[in-house]
Amino acid sequence: MPNLRPFRTFALFLGLLLLSDLAYIAAQRSTGGRNVLRRNYTGKKPVVIQHRTQDAVNYYDHENGAKIIKSSHFELDYTLGRKITFFCMAQGNPRPTITWFKDGAELYQHRFFQVHESHIETDIIKSKMEIDPTTQMDAGYYECQADNIYAIDRRGFRTDYVMVNF
Repeated sequence: MPNLRPFRTFALFLGLLLLSDLAYIAAQRSTGGRNVLRRNYTGKKPVVIQHRTQDAVNYYDHENGAKIIKSSHFELDYTLGRKITFFCMAQGNPRPTITWFKDGAELYQHRFFQVHESHIETDIIKSKMEIDPTTQMDAGYYECQADNIYAIDRRGFRTDYVMVNF
């Protein structure tokens, strides 16, 4: 009779690994009935990389570089058919331009998506992106990107729709 002990040990190991993964996923799911995997977002600024090249430091920390100084909240739940709005305000010299992205692809204007820009001061721009009316396809990850010749800055916004039962 062959020795099955190594196979039993391996099967037990795989079973424990699978159970730990399932327990982790279950712990990360929300209890609101939407069954959405929660992200570990702490709201803290990213860790500063200590060993960057001087060229990188000059680029990212340039005093005239584009910096987003105000923006919408990180997460937004919207009701289908209603309007959603995000805004970004950026500063830099020369004044930055703001570009909007959804799930990594640049958004272009169409009849349900509009961008309104205003120049607040000589070095500040405000951009407001609206989608009206919203559909299920509008759920996702949006970003505004401010850039000028010295630097680029980005902010992200996560959206999801909610169903309203009457």
